[in-house]
Amino acid sequence: MMPNITVKDLYDLSETIAAELFEGVVYPWEVLPRIHDFILELGAKLPEERFEKRGEDIWVAKSAKVAPTACLNGPLIIDEEAEIRHCAFVRGNAIVGKGAVVGNSTELKNVVLFNKVQVPHYNYVGDSVLGFKAHMGAGSITSNVKSDKTLVAVKGQGEDGDFVIETGLKKMGAILGDHVEVGCNSVLNPGTVIGRESNIYPTSCVRGVIPAGHIFKDKDNIVAKMEFFPCPENRCD
Repeated sequence: MMPNITVKDLYDLSETIAAELFEGVVYPWEVLPRIHDFILELGAKLPEERFEKRGEDIWVAKSAKVAPTACLNGPLIIDEEAEIRHCAFVRGNAIVGKGAVVGNSTELKNVVLFNKVQVPHYNYVGDSVLGFKAHMGAGSITSNVKSDKTLVAVKGQGEDGDFVIETGLKKMGAILGDHVEVGCNSVLNPGTVIGRESNIYPTSCVRGVIPAGHIFKDKDNIVAKMEFFPCPENRCD
């Protein structure tokens, strides 16, 4: 049995304006090639009393805060109460959720940020999906292309041994479940999937699948959170 890495396992779809993007999809990375067209379709339906259209394919909620120094490229949707800070660089194909923060010198490209996501300081997030209230510490990045330029595969370990899922994608960054915390200056290698409520230690180099409710200290030291997996009848060694 594989770790829980499907859309259903990782995300509360009520916490994104892009819920329909995930319909009929098993794994989150399957939506990455669809983001561009989905934004154009959804943007045309957004209510004018709540969203301002900027240019041909950029929609910004009137309640969002966008610094004058931020660079916005479409297609792009910025949902209500989101904040785009000084010198943020949105390259396009991005959906920024309600109350999300895109910070100083952070770069986004081909991403879905669920509501309340924080990428607040010097982050690069490309070809990735970040779940509700996921947070990336200062300087942490998603690496989205393998050094040998081959297609990205998701690799992990399940109850029945190692598994490999071919994505068919040359560019795929990281998939973060709801409430994931990534420590400062960490690198999430292509094809990384981090389950709900998991934490990544600062300065980590992460690859593969990190199960839900775990703490990644290093590749040989990934431990379950006791509050996520309590011991039966409170009996713990």
